[in-house]
Amino acid sequence: MRSSRLPTVVLVCALAACSSPQPGAPTTQAPNTSSAPTKSADQPKSFTLIAGGDVLIHPALTDQATEDGNGTRDYKPLFAGVKPAIEQADVALCHLEVPIAGAKGPFKGYPTFNAPPEVVEALAAIGVDVCSTASNHTMDQGAAGVTSTLDALDAVKIEHTGSARNAAEAAEPLVRDVAGVKVGFLSYTFGFNKGTTRPVPWMANLIDPKAVIAEAKAARAAGAEVVVASLHWGIEGKHEPSADQVRIAKQVLADPAVDLIIGHHAHVVQPFEKVNGKWVTYGLGNHVAKHEQPKGNTEEGVLARFRFTKSAQGWTVDKAEYLPTLVDLGPPIRLLDLTAATKTARGEQALDRTDATVLSRGAAAAGLTRPGA
Repeated sequence: MRSSRLPTVVLVCALAACSSPQPGAPTTQAPNTSSAPTKSADQPKSFTLIAGGDVLIHPALTDQATEDGNGTRDYKPLFAGVKPAIEQADVALCHLEVPIAGAKGPFKGYPTFNAPPEVVEALAAIGVDVCSTASNHTMDQGAAGVTSTLDALDAVKIEHTGSARNAAEAAEPLVRDVAGVKVGFLSYTFGFNKGTTRPVPWMANLIDPKAVIAEAKAARAAGAEVVVASLHWGIEGKHEPSADQVRIAKQVLADPAVDLIIGHHAHVVQPFEKVNGKWVTYGLGNHVAKHEQPKGNTEEGVLARFRFTKSAQGWTVDKAEYLPTLVDLGPPIRLLDLTAATKTARGEQALDRTDATVLSRGAAAAGLTRPGA
């Protein structure tokens, strides 16, 4: 499902080869071509994708943003710790789990979210290009909430998939140019919260492996060379993937139309695994969240980074990495990339737990690595 017709803005950054923007500068600036390596004609085509976990805006995060903005909401300091990693990738994918309200709100937390628009401004500022929007909270504010969310993403030039404002928008796959490669993005959820419904089927995507594969094929027909499916699934609080997650992953990745699954929803980190020769991240945990009763593992997340390269066999991932993250509850509340942050006892605890979980289904033997490990 394509939910944006904006002009494509591509962040073409080789790893560690982009100039660092000044604080507050737009993240869509042209790369520093004088320092970027030039590919020769015989070098294989490649691009790097990075994806984060659930963006879940509880009231405490908005209170922190208001403090950081001296009375106006500014979420950029919250996300600043992962900005270098996000900016280095050719395309950055977020999972926006909550609806976005207009500038005057009303703003709400659990159980029916409605987050301030400054959230997506901050996501754009750190370099996010695409957001998946199908989740159990997609319909929290009804059809009006879907519209306001997609309007807010359009305003900051973040493309989106998973929900739609009309049937025509829903029918058009999102295919984006990434470093000269056409990449398709899909987004589906297992369902919606009690008391919320989608008035029409095209407004938000429900998981059905056949539907996921059909849209992936439509993206291929629209020119996609690689297709990434974001799936909102699993059981909250459970590190192990459910039987349904494993079954769906096997079914979807058995089809050549889908190259990668990025999973969300559990609010804790789940394993990575290679299935049918392709990667699935069952759950990336929370990217940002501040639950009313933090449990430790709900503040831990992971960034998934994959380099796709074209060979005689087609497009495959030839480098797979995970970057553990932590929402440091401070004060102030800050999102940290633990592969780059100063070591602390809490950070080491998060690293140990994330390593054990991510690698628990044989990912290390399949080639997954952690920078600095």
